[in-house]
Amino acid sequence: MTPYLWIIFTLIAAAAQTLRNATQRHLTATIGTAGATQVRFLFGVPFGLLFLAAALTATGAPLPQPDGIYLAWILLGGLAQTFATALMLTAMNQRSFVVVYAYIKTEPVQVALFGLVLLGDRVTPAMAVAILIATAGVLIMSHQPAAARVGLKPALLGLAAGAMFGLSAIGFRGAILTLGDASYVMAASFSVVMGLALQAVLLSIYIRLRSPGVMSAIMREWRPSLLAGFLGAFASLFWFLAFALATAASVRTLALVEVLFAQAVSTVGFRQRTTPRELLGIVLIVAGVALLVGAA
Repeated sequence: MTPYLWIIFTLIAAAAQTLRNATQRHLTATIGTAGATQVRFLFGVPFGLLFLAAALTATGAPLPQPDGIYLAWILLGGLAQTFATALMLTAMNQRSFVVVYAYIKTEPVQVALFGLVLLGDRVTPAMAVAILIATAGVLIMSHQPAAARVGLKPALLGLAAGAMFGLSAIGFRGAILTLGDASYVMAASFSVVMGLALQAVLLSIYIRLRSPGVMSAIMREWRPSLLAGFLGAFASLFWFLAFALATAASVRTLALVEVLFAQAVSTVGFRQRTTPRELLGIVLIVAGVALLVGAA
């Protein structure tokens, strides 16, 4: 197996997630935040099943037999990701998206700690330095003069969202590692289906109780929702493939290239100039990622 295969998987996942986020933002205007979030899970399940069927055909292996420990890990991953999304949206409704995004992107530091405590994932000194450098790059890129006036509540919400996203990564990686007898492709594909199905059910219950009309609105927007569902399932598949081969801290630090993808879209697509501060942040992110890859 190629030792750096997890890097390829992570880059594919980050690119797919960037496209999925753009699709979900478009849907938010028509079906609301909860609806746009739900399409990622609800319409992602069929594609997850297709990916699992492809894995079954390609490997010829039987379906994994999950135990109670696996279910506990997948539940942790699904619940943490759901709460993380809610915290993120709450924080963004209060203050600048860019400022809150900086707090959320402290996730690699938090996931490294969670991984060490809950999974025993080792963090070498070089990896720790790489994580800190890349995270500092995101913080610098996201800094705004108004950041000093952001207040404590949005900052805590952003940090909590980052922590929940970190726990989500640990939960999903823990679930995949539990299926030790299965190939990493099968373990990742199976866990994608389990995770998406769990989240679709949980969010359906929430929407039914809070905003029952949203489900009808989702069905009216089924065409763009299909695209969001496919991109969400596709991104999840490659995140999980990466989690099967590398520590969650390594994967989520490399995932900071999403920031560079977003910057490229702003520069090329919207012809926005890159400021010296943003350039410094880019340099630090690239340096941190390069150090991480070299230390892996």
